[in-house]
Amino acid sequence: MDLDRIYRTEYGRCVATLTRLLGDIGLAEEAVQDAFAVAVQKWDQTPRNPGAWIVTTARNRAIDRLRRESTREARHCCCTNPTNPRRWDRCATTSSA
Repeated sequence: MDLDRIYRTEYGRCVATLTRLLGDIGLAEEAVQDAFAVAVQKWDQTPRNPGAWIVTTARNRAIDRLRRESTREARHCCCTNPTNPRRWDRCATTSSA
């Protein structure tokens, strides 16, 4: 497996593809880097289309991150907004306001 060659040939294309999908080059670069780190751990042999594997893995990682961040913000808002009637239903803390 020649991961260095794959990185050199596929990195730019993968970042460009994900930037178009996500609209955020920083998130795209981070997701592609994460996908290559996963490839190092999981690939015993090179897949038939390594670029597609990297894009798919990176896209899934980016979507997971966006979902995690969106729910974190919602939980934070819910817990810190004293006028929210559902505040205590979603928070781990149960101290009174």
